[in-house]
Amino acid sequence: MIEFFFDCSSPWTYLAFHNIQPMARELGVAIAWRPILVGGVFNTVNPTVYASRAQPAPLKARHMLKDLQDWAGRAGLRIIMPPTVFPVNSVKAMRACLLLEPEGKLIAFARAAFEAYWGEDQDISQDSVLEEVCRSAGVDAKAVLAGIADPAIKARLKANTDELISRGGFGSPTMFVNGGDMYFGNDRLELVREAVMRGWREDFPHRRLPSRLKSIRSD
Repeated sequence: MIEFFFDCSSPWTYLAFHNIQPMARELGVAIAWRPILVGGVFNTVNPTVYASRAQPAPLKARHMLKDLQDWAGRAGLRIIMPPTVFPVNSVKAMRACLLLEPEGKLIAFARAAFEAYWGEDQDISQDSVLEEVCRSAGVDAKAVLAGIADPAIKARLKANTDELISRGGFGSPTMFVNGGDMYFGNDRLELVREAVMRGWREDFPHRRLPSRLKSIRSD
């Protein structure tokens, strides 16, 4: 299993969210989606993020924008960076992901939220935008906006965020393979792939790799 801790306010998370799904299908492995509030992570264990945003190194920042667009082009995504509102308050969107998970709508909603913010430059902190996101995801906007005020949903988002910190995470996206093997960032997905395959070999040392894995083995 792959655990995917994520916040829709991160462009690199948008890429990883898009890219990890076909990879997981190819590997035949389940994804446990774990919405978080990445600002809470930064505040607790990674506050240098704010300093680097306030005073970026010009050459590094310029290349980061190129790098982001290169990855977006590879994935077939449109990413506007920076969007008009950056960083954005994503707390309502992330609570909505948790609320919609039991209905099987987390992925659809998260995808629509990512697209609205990064692809269409819409402020996902605003209820009017979230209503459009809900419509795109095929869910009842009124019920979602009411449901995200539930203290239990708020507590779950905080619990996910606190759990990531306790397990050594410092940003989004963070992925864990088989419980304790942590990876960070869209550019680590090939390492995630290798970890899944390595886990199969370790768990079933005397069995042949499934045909789906034989065709993509990297060693």
